[in-house]
Amino acid sequence: MTHKLRIGIAGLGTVGASVFQLIERQNNRLALRTGRQLQVTAVAARDKTRDRGIDVSAVAWFDDPVALAQSDQIDVFVELMGGDEGPARLAVEAAIRAGKTVVTANKALLAKHGMALAALAQQHKTSLFFEAAVAGGIPVIKTLREAMAGNSISRISGILNGTCNYILSRMELEGLTYQACLSDAQRLGYAEADPTFDVGGFDTAHKLALLSSLAFGTEIDADAIYVEGIDAIDPLDLKMAEELGYRIKLLGVAERTATGIEQRVHPTMVDRTKPLAQVMGVTNAVTLSGDAVGDLTLVGAGAGGMATASSVMSDLADVARGARVETFALPLEALEAAPRAPMQRHEGGYYVRLSVLDRPGAVASIATRMAERNISLESIVQRKPADHDKGAVSVPVVLITYATSEEGIRAALDAVFSDGHIAEKPQLIRIERN
Repeated sequence: MTHKLRIGIAGLGTVGASVFQLIERQNNRLALRTGRQLQVTAVAARDKTRDRGIDVSAVAWFDDPVALAQSDQIDVFVELMGGDEGPARLAVEAAIRAGKTVVTANKALLAKHGMALAALAQQHKTSLFFEAAVAGGIPVIKTLREAMAGNSISRISGILNGTCNYILSRMELEGLTYQACLSDAQRLGYAEADPTFDVGGFDTAHKLALLSSLAFGTEIDADAIYVEGIDAIDPLDLKMAEELGYRIKLLGVAERTATGIEQRVHPTMVDRTKPLAQVMGVTNAVTLSGDAVGDLTLVGAGAGGMATASSVMSDLADVARGARVETFALPLEALEAAPRAPMQRHEGGYYVRLSVLDRPGAVASIATRMAERNISLESIVQRKPADHDKGAVSVPVVLITYATSEEGIRAALDAVFSDGHIAEKPQLIRIERN
């Protein structure tokens, strides 16, 4: 058996401590599978006295992660600190310059600096692995980079944030408001005190940027992603979705279109018979569409210490076997600038909920505005609220459109609003029929 693979871990939070535990627990089996012993020889964290449930007394301690990254006591640097700047970026760059292999779970760092880090790794003839950066324990990076190498990928769609899926699941199943579910998610530790990064769709967007690069052989273009969060979803939308045969999910979608590569994150009506619609709670799922394999859906734990650590261990096993990978599957010079597909060009069906003033001709006028922009309506559903007889001045009306353009539906809704027939901003949710 060859010499041990010496591992340095920067960041001993939930994931870092779990990686430490897994290496100790699975070491004999890993050695048999990879032909090499794995050993944590050094760590870096902010507080040496904190009880993390692991014994680090036998390993070297570094207060400075950059010093750990440069240390001759390690062969591979595992970055689990998080953040797209500061210590994480400096330490990863230092490790690459020192010729170390890097394993990271940091999607924010890669979404922002992935191309520069890939170039640095290529220059110093080392590798940057990041299986744990997307979808927790689901091996979607390896699937795209290796298992589907013989496929031309046309589309990715996925539930990539467990916090959002948990909130939407509870809202649907229990009829709770968004705010009530968010408060519960924060109490249970599924959401941060400031939940904007998750519920605003930005976490999903970072992950989608990485998947798009791997799937389409393009440079990372996180700025091209259209992003909407879930904070505007109302319990009525979830109830109507159920009646119409859909379920609302926050999806990250990337696909090749006639106008370029479309990347978008937003609440979506998903057909209840589709695999993604069945995924509830904090679970993640990704559907990959390839020309050879068809649709392949991967489902599993999208977060949590051990689930994410499992993906880190997958990368470490590859490193132990001596695997060398191109960061984004292709040599850097082979990656193309992604042709952007403007969101206004997006075409599909739409769910539109309007608070229509209760007066003669209002609904007919709305239908006329839709027709003026060649928008065909599949159905119109009108619901009188329970308090209608107590003086309610508006009623909810739901429109389901056939395929039309984003530009067209928004222009029609602007006209409807200008006509004065609706009492508040329309609710617009895209429908995925694939």
